[in-house]
Amino acid sequence: MALLTLSSPHAHGSNSTSKVMLTVILATLPGLAVTTGLFGFGTLVNLLLASVTALVTEALILKIRKRPIGFFLRDYSALLTGVLLGLALPPLAPWWITVVATAFAIIFAKQLYGGMGNNPFNPAMVGYALVLVSFPVQMTTNWAASSQMGVDPAGLGDALNAIFGGHVSDAFTGATPLDAYKHQIAAKTAEEVLKDSTFNGFLNGGWAWVNLAYLAGGIFLIWKRIISWHIPVSMLTALALCSLLLGWDSDMYTPLSLHLLSGATMIGAFFIATDPVSAATTPRGRLIYGAGTGIFLYLIRTWGAYPDAVAFSVLLMNFAAPFIDAYTQPRTYGHAKAARGLKKPGAK
Repeated sequence: MALLTLSSPHAHGSNSTSKVMLTVILATLPGLAVTTGLFGFGTLVNLLLASVTALVTEALILKIRKRPIGFFLRDYSALLTGVLLGLALPPLAPWWITVVATAFAIIFAKQLYGGMGNNPFNPAMVGYALVLVSFPVQMTTNWAASSQMGVDPAGLGDALNAIFGGHVSDAFTGATPLDAYKHQIAAKTAEEVLKDSTFNGFLNGGWAWVNLAYLAGGIFLIWKRIISWHIPVSMLTALALCSLLLGWDSDMYTPLSLHLLSGATMIGAFFIATDPVSAATTPRGRLIYGAGTGIFLYLIRTWGAYPDAVAFSVLLMNFAAPFIDAYTQPRTYGHAKAARGLKKPGAK
């Protein structure tokens, strides 16, 4: 009588793809709540619009590809892409910006590569980079002002009117701290620039609270072992070192506090750069990948044309991730040394 034999491993993890995606979405809620409370309802409206667009676009492409729609939608990867884009885009950006960015992310950055697990680039950042390069005016003039800046944040009606009606009131908009500091420091001292209501002292016009909320969500993900500490810690460390070594003079360059607690720094470090598909996967490779992202982030913010550069930094390191993994493979059990480097097919 034949016996049933099962090969190792026999242990199974409790995490599924859908559970991981939902946990990441759950971890973004503190940041969403703080953003909505300080900057108004624009981000929440964007998030809902991007999420619906992502799910509908994914379903249409799966139907065209003759793949089971329900099965793939239930892994929630498309929903996560929509959530990240909704959080990253300007709160009062026109509705079509959100739709174009999300649809492009799903179609061209995910499905055309074969779907979940096959995309070499972070889909959300591909969509974000597309609309940032293509529609710079809409992407740089629709950032909402916060209650920390001495204004009333946009209510639900105001946000809907701005997003779908195109009526954006100057009373609800303002420059981001990174953008304001970069453009004002050329003619003023740091002390003079920081007196602007955009910054409101160390709170950065409310952006510090938003970044701290995403930091809390990121720590939660590390605690739940959804992500490892390597990428966010190395990214933030590299960004801080660059700021301290190259931009120590706050009368010429953006100070460290703004780099760490303004813009998309924390959501980029914990939610975007840590994408398990497009990021490096080896322990040492994650450290290199994160450090590279932090260095590019500082360089583009300081000398580039864009005040925030999380999308471009992540995409540049996505290019390098396979190469980094190839040269940072750990030694496997039973071998004297690690097999590293790029080898020709069939080579031993």
